[in-house]
Amino acid sequence: MKAEEERRQLEDKRQAEALLQQMEELKVQEMEATKLKKERENLLKQRWELERLAEERKQMAALRQKAELGRFLRHQYNVQLNRRAQQIQEELEADKRILQALLEEEEEAQREHSARREQARADVAWMQQALEQQLQREREQEAELQVLLREEAKEMWEKREAEWARERSARDRLMAEVLTGRQQQIQEKIEQNRRAQEESLRHREQLIQNLEEARESARREKEESEELKSARKQELEAQVAERQRQAWEADQQEAEEEEEARQAEQLTSALLQQEAKMMAKQGYRPKPYGHPRIAWN
Repeated sequence: MKAEEERRQLEDKRQAEALLQQMEELKVQEMEATKLKKERENLLKQRWELERLAEERKQMAALRQKAELGRFLRHQYNVQLNRRAQQIQEELEADKRILQALLEEEEEAQREHSARREQARADVAWMQQALEQQLQREREQEAELQVLLREEAKEMWEKREAEWARERSARDRLMAEVLTGRQQQIQEKIEQNRRAQEESLRHREQLIQNLEEARESARREKEESEELKSARKQELEAQVAERQRQAWEADQQEAEEEEEARQAEQLTSALLQQEAKMMAKQGYRPKPYGHPRIAWN
């Protein structure tokens, strides 16, 4: 019985340790779920910012086209040329800001360094350098434009407009590639995050189920242990009661035997007395026994 009790205690201890370990693991999984949720929020924020930057470029392009039409109608070639150069510089500065924002997002993300990510960073850095060189050329050419004569402005305008169109087309293509690549990276990370959250949820649900099953098993074992203790207690109480009953019966029997012996003794004494009385009435004298008396004078 002692060995069985020790075995049960060891089993209870093992189950308690396993339950505690599962609870700790569930706590870790909940922390991981919170981390994944924050990561998803950050990725969605990055995607929104990227979409905002792309929309900003789109709006700037629309404003540029509108401004080009107005300048063409006014035929102010020299003024248009200067303004156009300034506008190109503003566009270049805007693209630089977008590229800088992308670089800052890459640094803040602090994700694992994959070959694709390194290539994206290299593309952004190359594009940033190209924009810086183009911006420098624009500034130099703007300074040259200030000394051009009015009659040369129209020819220069057409020449520069064609050059700008080519540069803008190439720049738009490269920027589209950079933005599209970044969008794909963010979308892939969002999908990875979604799968990780789903896996984390399944793991947490399994842990919760395991905990519930462990609690139910512990409850059943406790009930069985209590029932076993109760049965053992009842058995011991029954044994004690039986011993007490047997002891009581033995005491009763002994008391009865003593009472019977006492009554038998009383009966014997009464019979002897009665017989003595009868013999006395019949004149019976018992013979003296022992030594004769000696008179002492």
